Amino acid sequence: MTQAERKPTNPFLRPRDQPAVAVLAAGALVLLAATWWRHGGHRGGVVDIDRAEPLVAKFQVDVNKADWPELIQLPGVGQTLAQRMIAEREEHGAFRGVDDLRRVRGVGPRTLERIKPYLLPIPKDTGIAQQ
Repeated sequence: MTQAERKPTNPFLRPRDQPAVAVLAAGALVLLAATWWRHGGHRGGVVDIDRAEPLVAKFQVDVNKADWPELIQLPGVGQTLAQRMIAEREEHGAFRGVDDLRRVRGVGPRTLERIKPYLLPIPKDTGIAQQ
């Protein structure tokens, strides 16, 4: 018999090795199923993402430096009100306190109370330049 007449053999897996590979694959599947069962997969408890607490992102805005895209992130402040805040700041100078925001048309007591938690403290002028 010449080499051309020989039937090519599968170099990857010989017939006598196939049962061993089948046993190993079955064992891996049983181990995987046991791990899934142990971690609560049969109850639907494997992934707890639906029951996770929502994350809260806390942000604060400096009204004396913020542009309108930052200001519209404040509750109750739209683009028009944000642009009025900037115009007031540019025309009459920086806000010296949170209550100075009341001089902006459209900022009333309720709006001010809603946005206060999101405002950075406005530093008081301490007169350092005078010393």
